Amino acid sequence: MIFNDSETFAQEKDLYDSLSSFKNMYFIPKVNEKTSIYLTGNSLGLQPKSTEMALKVELEDWKNLGVDGHFHGKKPWLHYHKFLTEKAAKIVGAKEDEVVIMNQLTSNLHFLFMSFYRPSKTRNKIIMEVGAFPSDMYLVESQVKLHGFNPEDTIIEVKPRNGEYSIRHEDIISAIENNKDSLALVFFSGVQYYTGQVFDIKDITEKAHACGAIAGFDLAHAAGNLVLHLHDWAVDFAAWCTYKYLNSGPGGVAGVFIHEKHGNNPELFRLAGWWGHNEAERFKMLKGFVPEKGAAGWQLSNAPVLSMAVHNAALEIFDQTDMETLHKKGLELNAYLQFWVEKAMEKNSKIKLEIITPAFPERSCQLSLMTNDDGKNLFDYLTKNGVIADWRNPNVIRMAPVPMYNSFEDIYRLGQLMLNY
Repeated sequence: MIFNDSETFAQEKDLYDSLSSFKNMYFIPKVNEKTSIYLTGNSLGLQPKSTEMALKVELEDWKNLGVDGHFHGKKPWLHYHKFLTEKAAKIVGAKEDEVVIMNQLTSNLHFLFMSFYRPSKTRNKIIMEVGAFPSDMYLVESQVKLHGFNPEDTIIEVKPRNGEYSIRHEDIISAIENNKDSLALVFFSGVQYYTGQVFDIKDITEKAHACGAIAGFDLAHAAGNLVLHLHDWAVDFAAWCTYKYLNSGPGGVAGVFIHEKHGNNPELFRLAGWWGHNEAERFKMLKGFVPEKGAAGWQLSNAPVLSMAVHNAALEIFDQTDMETLHKKGLELNAYLQFWVEKAMEKNSKIKLEIITPAFPERSCQLSLMTNDDGKNLFDYLTKNGVIADWRNPNVIRMAPVPMYNSFEDIYRLGQLMLNY
């Protein structure tokens, strides 16, 4: 795409943007009484204006019905997760019964590992990216120890080559092929949280399956951001949070995908709880766990209705568009952001940045910028002037223009600030 540095260009892009009205559906934080340039939707998405009413509906049912809200509420709590699954399934490219909303992200991943990481003496290795988000590192380490293995011998981390920031796809595939006889699980993020690198989920899954391994993914930075086809790609399992691109509140309820080939196998081991038991018999309180069909059979506890109400409000906005349209705009915003970063470095000798996010197709909304010794001063300057971005030690600024509520004029305003630093 060809950009220019005029304000008119940005305004015209917004004028003809089919998603421009969505910005009015969210509360945009203010800095010094002025609307901010909010570029941290990859960390915490903004609050939909419909959130408060969605919560009020459930609070009113709780107030007026008490326990009978489980059966007679406007959205009966007994099967509240069912109000979410169809919309969530569309976002991740799944069949409805392959998705369930429950718990939080790392809790869900631990539960999934109990089903899908079943190591033997000869096949126990796990391949993952180096520098994964700490929760994933701790999760894998503890799961390996749980099964009596040494993490140093069992976990294989694929890393960037010397002098590079992102991991070459061919190095991931080589690691899989080189360990094919001892590999139990390939576990990657969909988008690397620090660099913003998008991993090839489809090919990683295919190569894992070719050597008899399971393929699972942490989609914290991918759900609501990338176009996903988890069912068609035959991904075995995945999990995601909902508070980033899915705008469902800090610490909000999370999502799980389990491919139907596993979800429809009642013999597959899982940690059982009463909410995952066959719904028709759940309240008979009988011994003997009989799982619900599909991903719902991995539920353990009552639905966190208030958190789910917030998530449902957010999903209803996503249901008014599609991931292809969102992703296309996200890439355009990202490219426009890069245009301004490069122009700022060209025109302003004080700005020294290096883009460490790889190019499309290994890119989504996020742009990670390596800074020099003056980087924190630049970040603080932008913050004081209404830019809400993210500083990651030791010296990276992460910015993520989100198509739901960021505009081209937002990026133009950021560009002007950098030029005048």
